[in-house]
Amino acid sequence: MGIRTPQVTLILSNGNTIQNAVWDGQYASTIIQNHNQIVQLNNQLNGDMQDFYVIKGPVPAEQVTIDGQTYIVIEADKINPADIAGFYTYQGWVPNFVAAINTPGTYAAGLPGNSPVFTWTNITGTLPYQIILYTQNCQNCAGGGILVLPNETIIPYGIFNNPFGSSFNYLLSSQQIYTPPS
Repeated sequence: MGIRTPQVTLILSNGNTIQNAVWDGQYASTIIQNHNQIVQLNNQLNGDMQDFYVIKGPVPAEQVTIDGQTYIVIEADKINPADIAGFYTYQGWVPNFVAAINTPGTYAAGLPGNSPVFTWTNITGTLPYQIILYTQNCQNCAGGGILVLPNETIIPYGIFNNPFGSSFNYLLSSQQIYTPPS
């Protein structure tokens, strides 16, 4: 086995991380393509997006050593296609996204085109617009949503069409519109 996918940090639902994780089998080439698109768009749009993948349930993985380097190999062929989805958001916010989807009371929503969020001058305000630009220029991207935590913190994100498992439909097909508190 050769290491073909970008080395990633595997973030577990409890917040623990595992370094040097790679994909094997199903999704490996798709993940490479998705990652390369985000890198290309970051270069074109002066962006700071990070792609990441969420797996519902246990992560089938094994530890291997190749040329003296130890890796955690995610065995994607053992993942139910309904239980894996690809996303992107601001670099550094991936742990926040993972924490948010594991926080009771968090919901997914959309922003109307005239949302006051778009006028915020901080990264939380500029990021939804940047995600829309990425979506328009990405062959495998869909929509731009936000996660709204119980304390009204929002985390904007984008979605890859593949892989996008049905277990995560609530993150794509949200019928709620977010209106920031006054």
